[in-house]
Amino acid sequence: MVEKDTVTPGGRKVRHVGIFDFKETYRTAYSWFVDNGYDLIEQNYTEKITAKGKEIEILWVAYKKVSDYFRFNIKTGWRILGMNDVEVEQDGKKIKLDKGDIEIKFNGTLEKDYEGRWEDTAFLKFLRGVYDKYIVRARISDYEGKLFGEVDEVLGQMRAFLALTVK
Repeated sequence: MVEKDTVTPGGRKVRHVGIFDFKETYRTAYSWFVDNGYDLIEQNYTEKITAKGKEIEILWVAYKKVSDYFRFNIKTGWRILGMNDVEVEQDGKKIKLDKGDIEIKFNGTLEKDYEGRWEDTAFLKFLRGVYDKYIVRARISDYEGKLFGEVDEVLGQMRAFLALTVK
């Protein structure tokens, strides 16, 4: 069984209430994952029309192989409430954007033995425990720090993007 160490307990999130460009926000987040070597899977996309506007929920799972034993996993949950189309004048031109409440939450997990190679026998499981606890403890700590840094980076990118959408 894959051993998972949660690097961001409770997750890290960015929230923006106001005007934003949903398509560009989506594209920016997607590009960050692809540019940083992640394989991204969109596990869920639901959209509902309500009296207050669209409600959208999206779940992404992004994986990045770090070694034969370690893999980064970042789950990204999007929740958009009350999204409506608005027309905004920017630099003398009218452009169509979105208005609503958007929240993006990132959860980082370091997966150990993600291919289950150390699962065949009880002895191998014991060896994996010894390996994790005594041999690669420092490497685990380094990888957890790197993954936390990557979650922090994508969070910062999304905060900056949402803050710059309309000025």
